Amino acid sequence: MKLKKYKIVFTGGSGRFGTCLKKVRTKHKFYYPTKKQLNISKVSSIKKYLKQKKPDIVIHAAALSRPMQIHNEKIGKSIDINIIGTGNITKICSELNIKLIYFSTNYIYPSTKGNYNEKDPLLPINNYAWSKLGGECAVQLYKNSLILRICMAEKPFVHKEAFTDFKTNFIFHDKVAKILLKLLPYKGIINVGGPIQSVYNFAKKENKNVKKILARNKLGKNAPLNPSININKLKNILK
Repeated sequence: MKLKKYKIVFTGGSGRFGTCLKKVRTKHKFYYPTKKQLNISKVSSIKKYLKQKKPDIVIHAAALSRPMQIHNEKIGKSIDINIIGTGNITKICSELNIKLIYFSTNYIYPSTKGNYNEKDPLLPINNYAWSKLGGECAVQLYKNSLILRICMAEKPFVHKEAFTDFKTNFIFHDKVAKILLKLLPYKGIINVGGPIQSVYNFAKKENKNVKKILARNKLGKNAPLNPSININKLKNILK
C-alpha cells in the first residue's frame, strides 16, 4: 500500500517509545504535544489542540504503565488515564473525523495457550491489561481506527533476570517505531511483535549477563505464562 504524507499528533511523546519515534526519519509531519498542550483528561483540551493542528491521524500512546503494581494500588488513576483518557481521545477524533491509532497490549489475551491471533477471545492477564482493554472498548466503537496489540521492550534490556518459561514476542521500541510508519493507512486490529521465544532468549541477545529465572516460581505455579501472539497478519502487510 502506497503511503501518503500525513499530519500526525502523537500522545505520549515524552515516554520511552515516543523518544525512539522522534529519532526515525520520516516524510510525515509529527506533533508531540505536552500534557499542558493536550490533556487527555480534559475533552476541551483535546478538542482545542486537534482543531488547531488539524491532523490526519492521532496516535494515542499516552498511558499509565509502570510500575505494574500501580494498577492495583491506584485503580482510579489507571481508570482515569487508560480508560477515560482513551475514551476522551476517541470521542473527539470521532467528532472531528480524525483517524485514531491506539496502542494496546498483547497482555489482553488469556496468556495460556499462546500464538493468539486478532480474532481470539480476550481475557486480560492483569489490571494493566484490563485498563488497556477498557481503552480498546472505546476505540472499537469508532470504525476509523486501528488498534495495535503490541509486545515491545526498551533497549537495552534493563532487567538483570529474565524468565525462561514465559513465552512472548518482545521487539524493541526502535523496530516498532519503523513498523508503525508502515501501518498508518490500515484499520482494524493488528498484532505487533517479533518471533515467539522465551523472555530469556530475547534478553540474552542484548545482555549476555542476564540470569535465568523461572516465572512460575516468582508469579505462582498457576500464573499464565504464554501471552505470545500470532503476527502473520503483520508479516503479510510488511511483505
